[in-house]
Amino acid sequence: EIVVYPGADATFTLYEDEGDNYNYEKGLYSTIDLYWNDRTKSLTIGKRNGSFPGMLQSRTFIVKIIGKGTVREIHYTGKATTVR
Repeated sequence: EIVVYPGADATFTLYEDEGDNYNYEKGLYSTIDLYWNDRTKSLTIGKRNGSFPGMLQSRTFIVKIIGKGTVREIHYTGKATTVR
């Protein structure tokens, strides 16, 4: 679930790894950058960078825009996508 509080531009990096070892020290992790553009009221979920064993190849993000009552379901496969 991604919750957006409009009012200013924002960025966030989602970091994931296996969660039960030190393989991240060997570069086995992934990141996804998120960008909120307040002027265009759009959220960009960036391209996934990196990988690790057992990583989800696709997922569903529920995007909620607070104050607008907007809820969108986004199927994400690792490629950049923009939601307006």
